[in-house]
Amino acid sequence: MSAAGPVVVRVARDDELAAVGGLTARAYVADGLVDARHWYADELRDARTRAAQATLLVAVDATTDDLLGTVTLAAPGTRYAEVARVDEVELRMLAVDPARRGAGVAEHLVRGALRTAVAGGARDVVLSTLDPMTAAQRLYARLGFVARPERDWTDEVTMRVRTWHAPSAPGVDVEVATWPPLRTVDVDGWRVGLSRGVTRRASSTVAPCAVADLPGAVDRVEALYRADGAPSTFRVGDPGNPSGLVAELDRRGYAVASLTDVLVRDLDPGARGRAGGQAAAGDVAPGRVRVADAPDDAWLDGWLRGKGGARDVSRAIVGAAPALYLTATDEAGDDVAVIRAALVGEWVGLSCLQVAPAARRRGWGRSLTAAALAAAAERGARRAFLQVESHNAGALRLYEALGFRLAHGYAYRELAAGPSTGSR
Repeated sequence: MSAAGPVVVRVARDDELAAVGGLTARAYVADGLVDARHWYADELRDARTRAAQATLLVAVDATTDDLLGTVTLAAPGTRYAEVARVDEVELRMLAVDPARRGAGVAEHLVRGALRTAVAGGARDVVLSTLDPMTAAQRLYARLGFVARPERDWTDEVTMRVRTWHAPSAPGVDVEVATWPPLRTVDVDGWRVGLSRGVTRRASSTVAPCAVADLPGAVDRVEALYRADGAPSTFRVGDPGNPSGLVAELDRRGYAVASLTDVLVRDLDPGARGRAGGQAAAGDVAPGRVRVADAPDDAWLDGWLRGKGGARDVSRAIVGAAPALYLTATDEAGDDVAVIRAALVGEWVGLSCLQVAPAARRRGWGRSLTAAALAAAAERGARRAFLQVESHNAGALRLYEALGFRLAHGYAYRELAAGPSTGSR
């Protein structure tokens, strides 16, 4: 039985803890990892203590809120950390309801745990696994975990240690520079992006510093968005965000509009035409990719066909930063895919990947992404990043296959319909 709707990973609620504990023990028993009467099964059932002493995440069906699985994050030196060293976060007790397997829940949980660790300032994650856990080990390897046999340990059974390291992220300044708003207004050091609501990246507020009057600053931001005819939107989860910002947005009724992962990879400037150093089988032939320095009407048609939006504003946004605009054509000469590669310093930011519906599932997205990386490397880029919504498992797998790894994550918080409660 698979999940009925999208999978959401979040912190467990108090009223779920008994069910979380039962699910964890049930999963371990079903896999033959522990006997139901063993003392460790009792520890697995004790989710309430885990929630009090560690970070307990759950995966739920977004449509029904049914519990699908769980994982625990433990800080070094705490009760639930077995092998974590200073500056590492340890993943423990990954479990998926046996009746809900086959829907990628474990992958969602591990991604959510990595995202939570990075958001908390950690760059290194560690876990222990057992030899029989072959499916889990394949998942860990695909997500970038590395075997550390020198750290393996034994406690009744031999535990295999794997570690994961987050690469350095471009930072919000580079990200915004590759996708600048039509207009930016300063509010006490916050940068309010105003683009008439066209794309959240160009129509959101970046808050990199504390302010003397936080409610008043939010009031002024909301007034600017009302004048721009767009919903008030904040990007949260970046270094420097005021400590009380999320609580203030919660109080006003802001909802999480989307969760975004920032993925990065290095490029090899010496590897011309090979995706920045990583060959990709089945890449588009060089003669079938057009590369331009500005978005022409055909490129814009290819992008907007998949996302919609005001054409003039969209053109102004994508054309506001130095970038390459790539278009792939098929054997008949028809345009089938587009992508944008914005160049800022040593970075290239990839965006706007769209494949025509009739051409999907034929490798065009992977091939054109590889071509964009190669073109950017030839222009001097040394590192690449892209932003993808965290629920988009298909896109995440595509980019991982091209060498991208999670470096940062953030959320867009958007004011729900209706008036704000204001600063009171």
